[in-house]
Amino acid sequence: MGGNGDDYKLIFEKEGVYLHTNAKRSNQDTTIPGFIRIVERAGVPALEWSPLGDEGRNAPAVLYTKKDGDGGEEDTNFDPGYEPDWAVISTVKKDCVNVPVKDSGQWAFSLPLSELYSLRRARFSLGRNFLVLTSRGGHPLPPLHFHRGGTRELLRALQRYIILDQSPVDGRLFLAYPHDSGALSQSFDKLQLFDDGGSDLVSRFIQDPYATTFGGFSKVTNFFRAAIRPPESPIHSRSAQDPSLPLQPDDEPGFELITCGLELGPRPDVTRGQPLDKWEEFLDSEGRVKNPERVKELVFKGGISPSLRKEVWKFLLGFYSWNSTTKEREDIVRVKTDEYFRMKVQWKSVSEEQEMRNSLLRGYRSLIERDVNRTDRNNTFFSGNDNPGLTLLHDVLMTYCMYNFDLGYVQGMSDLLSPILFVTQNEVESFWCLTGFMELVHQNFEESQEAMKQQLLQLSVLLKTLDPELCDFLDSQDSGSLCFCFRWLLIWFKREFSFEDILTLWEVLWTRLPCDNFHLLIACSILMSQRGELIGSDHDLNTILKHINELTMKLDLQRVMRDAEAIYLQLVQCKELPVKVQQVLGLYVPSSSEENSPDSQTSETQHLLSQSQTGAAAAASESSHVPTYP
Repeated sequence: MGGNGDDYKLIFEKEGVYLHTNAKRSNQDTTIPGFIRIVERAGVPALEWSPLGDEGRNAPAVLYTKKDGDGGEEDTNFDPGYEPDWAVISTVKKDCVNVPVKDSGQWAFSLPLSELYSLRRARFSLGRNFLVLTSRGGHPLPPLHFHRGGTRELLRALQRYIILDQSPVDGRLFLAYPHDSGALSQSFDKLQLFDDGGSDLVSRFIQDPYATTFGGFSKVTNFFRAAIRPPESPIHSRSAQDPSLPLQPDDEPGFELITCGLELGPRPDVTRGQPLDKWEEFLDSEGRVKNPERVKELVFKGGISPSLRKEVWKFLLGFYSWNSTTKEREDIVRVKTDEYFRMKVQWKSVSEEQEMRNSLLRGYRSLIERDVNRTDRNNTFFSGNDNPGLTLLHDVLMTYCMYNFDLGYVQGMSDLLSPILFVTQNEVESFWCLTGFMELVHQNFEESQEAMKQQLLQLSVLLKTLDPELCDFLDSQDSGSLCFCFRWLLIWFKREFSFEDILTLWEVLWTRLPCDNFHLLIACSILMSQRGELIGSDHDLNTILKHINELTMKLDLQRVMRDAEAIYLQLVQCKELPVKVQQVLGLYVPSSSEENSPDSQTSETQHLLSQSQTGAAAAASESSHVPTYP
C-alpha cells in the first residue's frame, strides 16, 4: 500500500485499530492489529487500513497525524462514552457503478472517500468503538475496532474531504457526500460538532446540562430543526425520486403536515384533587394492593401525602410488585439488599492499582464525586461537609455503574437520585427505585440522543397543533427546534420547580396517566403560558433562551398540571386529530382493528370526555372525584 513520494501524502494515521475476523481456522488470528490512515494518492483521498506488518507506506508530507501517547491513552481528560463512536454501513441500496475496493493482502483495503456511502456509530459494552465500512457499490469491509480510541480524530480528519449528514430517522446513521454536493445545507464542520472543546454540543449539554444552556445552543438550533424538517438530501427524498425503492426497516415516513386549519374544541376546566393520604384501605388481608389503578388515579389527580410517599413510591417505581403480599415484600427486601451489596462490593474492592488500569471506572468515579458535591446542597439532607447523605448519593451512583456499566454515569443522574434518596432515606431502596426511574428515562442519557431528538420532535408536533401562531413565531426567531426545552425533558423539569414540587410532579408522571408522554404536555403547558411574553416582543434566539431559563422556580406547578391535563382532554375531543398527534398521545391504533379503532378510542378517553362534560361547577363540588385512566 506504499506509493511514490510525488503522488502520495499521509493525511492521518492511527495505530491500535484492530480487525476482528471471526476466523475459525486455528492458523488465523481472529484479531489483527493495524493502522487506519487517510492518504492522498495522485490527489485522490482514500481511507486505508493495513496490518502492523505492512511497513511499505511512503509519506513525504504529513498534514495531520495522531499517535498514541505513553501508556496507550490518547487523552488525559476522561470523556466517559461521549466520544463519537462510528460505524460505516449502508441501509439503502442504490443502483450505481460498482467501484471495487482495492485490496492489499487478505484484509488490508483502500477505499476512495468518494465511494464512502454512510456511517453508523456503534459500541461494545465496555465502551470500545468500532467502524464497519461499506462502499457505494455495496462492498462490505471488515469492522474496524478502535481499542485505543481515536474515532473523533478520524472524523475530524475526514471533514477535509466529505460532508456527513445525519439521518432524521436514525441518529446513528450518517451519509457521506462530497463538499460540493448541492444536496446538503450543513455539515459537522459548520456545526462545529467536533471542535477542540471535545464532544459535540448536544453531548456536552448531556454532560453538563446547566452550564451549556446558553453557550452553545445557538449552534445546535438548526441541527434539531433538521431533525424535525429534514433537508432534501438523497436519503430523505429517495422514495419520491424512485417509488420502486422500498423503505428500509429503520425508515419511517416524515411527519405529516399539521395546518392551522385544524379546529380544536374548547379547553375544559380541570381541578386537582387532594393528596393520597390513606393506604390501609387499599390493602387486602394479606397486604396486596386491591386496586392499583385507583391508587394511580388518585396520585395523578392529587399526588401523595408526605407520610405515605415512601411506601407508594416503591410501588410506582417497581421496587414492589402491586400484587405482592406483606410477606413477599419482606422477602423482596432481603433479596434486593443482598443483590445491591454484591454489586457495591465490586467497586469497593477495586484497588488503586486496578483502577489506574480501568479508565472507565476511574472516569465515572471522578464525575460522580464532582456532581455529588454540587447536587441539591441547599437541601438539609445534602448540605454541609461530611454529610452522610452525600456519601449515600455517591455510593448509590457508583453501584449503578456496576448495575448498568453500558450506560455508567452521565451528568444529570445525580439530580434524578437525590429526591428519591431524600424520600426513602435508605440506600438499598433508593438504588432500586433509581433503577425503576431509569427504566423510564435511560434513553435520555444515551450517546445517540435519539430519544431526546424524538421527544423534541414530538413536542413540536403537539405545539403546532395547539398553537400554530406560537410555533410560527419561534420559527421566525430560529427557535423552532425547541432546543431550550432540552433540559426540561432530560431530567424531567428537575431544575424548573422547587424540590418539594418535583416530588409531586414526578409521582404524577410515574403513574403514566393519562398517557406515557404527559411530560410533553407539561412542556406545552409551560410554553403556552409564556406566549404573551414571547409573541410580539423583540426576543431573538438568545433572549428566548434567557427568558425560558429564568422561569426556574417561578412556575406554579398546580396550574401547569391543570393546564396540561386540560390540553390532553381538549386534544382527545378533536375528531380530526392528526395521526401523529394520536401517536404521541398513545391514542392511535391500526384501523384494521375495529375493536380498538381510533373512532372508538379507548375507555380512558371516553371517561375523560364524560368528565370534561360535567363542567367546572360539578368538578368543584366533588373535588375528590377522580377520572379513570385504565
